[in-house]
Amino acid sequence: MKPLLPIFLLVFTAAHSLCAQTVFGQFKSLEELIPPQFSIIDSASGDINNDNMKDIIIILRNQFEYINSDTTRPLLLLIGNNEGKYKLLEQNNNVVLCMGCGGIYGDPYAGITIKDGFFSIEHYGGSAWKWTRVITFKFNKTSTNFILHRDAGLSWHTSNPDNTTENLYNKDDFGKISFAQFNYRKSW
Repeated sequence: MKPLLPIFLLVFTAAHSLCAQTVFGQFKSLEELIPPQFSIIDSASGDINNDNMKDIIIILRNQFEYINSDTTRPLLLLIGNNEGKYKLLEQNNNVVLCMGCGGIYGDPYAGITIKDGFFSIEHYGGSAWKWTRVITFKFNKTSTNFILHRDAGLSWHTSNPDNTTENLYNKDDFGKISFAQFNYRKSW
């Protein structure tokens, strides 16, 4: 009996691995890709990976975000196909600033921009001292993933809005760190 156990485990592991690859590798409708207890804050479409297909970037909100304002906001990169379905390419929970990260201003999330293999997540916050932060990723054809291109913004006092200061975050990571590894908190 003992020799059958290793064979059973090998077959079970191979079947489980194949099943997992099939489920996660399938194109699905947008509704199927949104996890339970989450809703869409914002989305934008465009060709993010230069394959001439419509792709979508989605930012999600946990239904408990209003109870805990520093709850993470998942950002999903979804690649499209000719049938109007999508597949999750990558997810990062640390690109979009939390609802409470904008200070007195409130929710700092300001928008998504997609252009020519780049995408940016834009933020705005503060009170008397205002600030912006735009985190941009670029598609790398060689590695077929997204790399941090720039993480920067401006700050100014409302009494002197023409006197701005440029702020660079994670400068040492420009062109090196992948979308999946990025964490906006690293620069704080």
